[in-house]
Amino acid sequence: MPVIEVKGVTKDYIDKGHVTTHALRGVDLVIERGEFMAIAGPSGSGKTTLLNLIGALDVATTGSIKVDGIALEGMSQKQLSDLRRDRIGFVFQSYNLVPVLTAAENAEYVLELKGVSQAKRRARIAELFDRMGMKQLIDTRPLKMSGGQQQRVAVARAIASEPALVLADEPTANLDQQTGRALVALMRELNRERGVTFVFSTHDPMVLEQADRVVRLVDGAIAADERKAA
Repeated sequence: MPVIEVKGVTKDYIDKGHVTTHALRGVDLVIERGEFMAIAGPSGSGKTTLLNLIGALDVATTGSIKVDGIALEGMSQKQLSDLRRDRIGFVFQSYNLVPVLTAAENAEYVLELKGVSQAKRRARIAELFDRMGMKQLIDTRPLKMSGGQQQRVAVARAIASEPALVLADEPTANLDQQTGRALVALMRELNRERGVTFVFSTHDPMVLEQADRVVRLVDGAIAADERKAA
């Protein structure tokens, strides 16, 4: 079963009863488990909109979306919130860490929401930080971290609960080239070793170079679906 199925999805933005923007126009997309792929396109092409719809952060105007076999249409806000918590990890370009929490506390936040005991949360995060070469950050708060370190914590938070899918919206946008390359290498390693499915929205050539599959959007429609040869 694919981790994502998008069929005939459109997204219109309406103001005062009139459509102001056709953000997506009849998108069909299937994402298999374990993919490391990117959604690319110029500003305004619809890539972030598509990522938000897949992540159940927004609702399609028409069409259907399934995440891990679950249809999103008709779900309540509580059901959508539970699905995001249980099945999707998010990495945002602005990091979205809680400033008063340490790196470990930020990373274990989703586990806490899921009711995992403190002892089990701490053990899992300690193992994960050790695996990701981040042991020195465990007790550090975001304001004491570099952008690259904060984004690594965001990645740890995204995968801590072992979701079916990680969505990363322009994850390298605020990083220098060297730090961005290291971050993508880390995510690639997690993809290969743990089978985590990663989907990026990006226009960063380095990220596109590393992706196994690149779906290109133009004016809200898929213009190309490119896969690297095995």
